[in-house]
Amino acid sequence: MIPAWSEYLQTQGAVLADGVIADFGDPDAERAAARDGLALADLSHYGLIAFSGEEAQTFLHGQITNDLRGLRDNNAVFAGYCSPKGRLLANFLTFRRGGDILLMLPRGVREGVQKRLTLFVLRAKVKVRDASDEWVALGLSGDGAETLVRGLFGGAPAHAMDVVGSDTGWAVRLGETRFDLFVAPEAAPAAWQSLAAQARPVGAPVWDWLTIAAGVPVILPATQDHFVPQMANMEVLQGVSFHKGCYPGQEIVARSQYLGKLKRRMYLAHVDADAAPGDELHSPELGGQSCGLVANAAPAPGGGTDLLAVMQTSSHDAGEVRLRSTDGPRLVFRPLPYALET
Repeated sequence: MIPAWSEYLQTQGAVLADGVIADFGDPDAERAAARDGLALADLSHYGLIAFSGEEAQTFLHGQITNDLRGLRDNNAVFAGYCSPKGRLLANFLTFRRGGDILLMLPRGVREGVQKRLTLFVLRAKVKVRDASDEWVALGLSGDGAETLVRGLFGGAPAHAMDVVGSDTGWAVRLGETRFDLFVAPEAAPAAWQSLAAQARPVGAPVWDWLTIAAGVPVILPATQDHFVPQMANMEVLQGVSFHKGCYPGQEIVARSQYLGKLKRRMYLAHVDADAAPGDELHSPELGGQSCGLVANAAPAPGGGTDLLAVMQTSSHDAGEVRLRSTDGPRLVFRPLPYALET
């Protein structure tokens, strides 16, 4: 996190833990505000990788799961980066800013993914850098968020994955009432004050909960190289193109799409216990064997944990899945905000 920005947020009541904004003094009230009203989050637990140069777009198009040929300054793309085995090493928003193409992904995976992608630049006219501290990233969610975005940038993106920008930053619409905002560091305190006048400041775990509630996976160190994109519902979320050229793992991703029925999917669930990404799931339907993994987890409003879980579809359909062991807490499944393909 930018030191001056961290210091500013602490003057606004932010509580830091391991370099991340844990909360603003009342986590329970913050979770309730995110569920019922307007919430404002610092997203410094995410980083940015910048690609510049005349071949940057062509290079990235050949590395990630989605089609970048239509990427412009006014739209963003959701995509993933796979190992040769077709399993996700990261997923991210992709957008343009000036001469850069930027990937937004968790800081915990940013360095490794950047190093790996840099290895494949070879003689391409591409430069890669860590741009995490060049912008302050904020999250805004709830009824009335669009009005606040308009006030900050002079306009708001009309549809999901649309981008609207100004001299001091830009906004990406993630859904009906959720936005990622990027503000120049020198303009960030004024932007925060303007937004916080109407939106409740919340810690990073609350933003993580909003992302989980939206059914959007975030690949973290504990889940890297575990999921083919379709297991994490990436194609349903428009994060995979099946009409583009090759990229690492493309053959396996295509085979998963066209040969047979997917045996694993990602589901939304609640459990009355603590949970963490990478925790195993167990089902009597498989004789007590592990049937999947927790992909993402965050404390839920009202207690317990909401999570995204990638598991055998048969275990989900059987209805009894437990956390960490066959006699662990039972998952209660909840509907995703989108339909899964069958």
